[in-house]
Amino acid sequence: MSAPNSDAAREGGVFDTIAAIATGQVLAAIGIVRISGPDALTVLDRVFTPVAGAPMSQRPDRKLVLGRLFSPDGTLLDECLATVSRGPASYTGEDTAELQCHGSPVVLRTALDSLFAAGARQAKAGEFTRRAFLNGRMDLTQAEAVIDLIDAETAQIAANAAAQLGGAIRKKTDGVYDELTAICSHYHAVIDYPDEDIEPFALERYAAVLAEAETALGRLLATFQRGTVLKNGVPCAILGRPNAGKSSLLNAILGYDRAIVTDIPGTTRDTVEEKAVLGGTLLRLADTAGLRDTDDPVEREGVARAKAAGKTAGLVLAVLDGSAPLTAEDETVLAAAKAAPRRLIVQSKADLPAVWHRDDAIPVSARTGAGLDALEAALAALFAEDDPVPVGETLTNPRQADAVSRALDYVRAAREAMEAGFAPDAVLTEIEGALSALGELSGRTVREDVTRGIFARFCVGK
Repeated sequence: MSAPNSDAAREGGVFDTIAAIATGQVLAAIGIVRISGPDALTVLDRVFTPVAGAPMSQRPDRKLVLGRLFSPDGTLLDECLATVSRGPASYTGEDTAELQCHGSPVVLRTALDSLFAAGARQAKAGEFTRRAFLNGRMDLTQAEAVIDLIDAETAQIAANAAAQLGGAIRKKTDGVYDELTAICSHYHAVIDYPDEDIEPFALERYAAVLAEAETALGRLLATFQRGTVLKNGVPCAILGRPNAGKSSLLNAILGYDRAIVTDIPGTTRDTVEEKAVLGGTLLRLADTAGLRDTDDPVEREGVARAKAAGKTAGLVLAVLDGSAPLTAEDETVLAAAKAAPRRLIVQSKADLPAVWHRDDAIPVSARTGAGLDALEAALAALFAEDDPVPVGETLTNPRQADAVSRALDYVRAAREAMEAGFAPDAVLTEIEGALSALGELSGRTVREDVTRGIFARFCVGK
């Protein structure tokens, strides 16, 4: 794709040389410092000396070289590795370099200070990827996939983001964009060059094109609901009466003791929230107070919050004590679970003799872990896709979904205007609206404030 060609898009020192620590500020075996810009190789040569041979500016691309890193006053900072990648065949499209140092935060900080003294400046959040976008190395959907990949909390969302980084969304929409562009081009060619031997413009010839575009955009937009679940997780309320085993189940799912567990009813008084991946789905778990009538004002507030959590949850795990007879409080729990879009009944304390049986209940022992695999399988089945889409073609980004939605509305309006017998220029106005929306999706046409907002989500060094 071509990058936006505007002075505004290239303000803020885009063409100077930047540097940043690309790895976390924690003790590690290796830490990476990244450099990009027109003077990247010169800056690197000022602080890094190969153990043998020519300076890095004379070395081939993508070859690791052992050398010594120095401060501006000649103090040895580290013995490390360096590599260079010249533009435009680099991540940012500019000359870039990386130092692979020992992973002490102090070493990385002094290495960065040395680069600043040699002529680089501190990179802003997302500035490396922003340059990649401005230099045409990726479109906006690919740039947003970078941060989604960094933030991924499940293997599914990581795979989806990786495929989008490879251009899956762009490939999905480019065909629609090109077909709509061809309609506009044909129309304007006939209008602007009436004396040329150009095939007459007839709207009815493009009815199938508009129908196919509407179908393709509709299918893509339909993936957004699933994508939101994949990316943000499912709000999951764990409901049950006091001492039913809710907190024990939460701890068993997490694999560590997050919630306090005692034999005293009413121990959990507030909602305890954690995230966990179960059955391939990210769950935003909420362990709630036991549902019962109580005179304790604090516990009563906890019960109210538990009921509220159940009403807003996308999934309820209704926990019933399998070692004790069912009570009216358990019926209250089951009634609350029925109001949720999805629900599973967990028969807790499966390591103890069961005193009741339900075909729809999953026996689980938080103490031994027995039954957790069955719970995981049930969750996987509950959130299985009815019509799976190829990896990378699931929308997870609200901005992208909005652009696709507007493009779909314009295409639908164009088709309806054509069927109603409107003049070609009226139909073309709707098609041009669809092209504008799709341009915002990929970044062909996008406001500077939008790009600033996108790259502000990134971490420094990426």
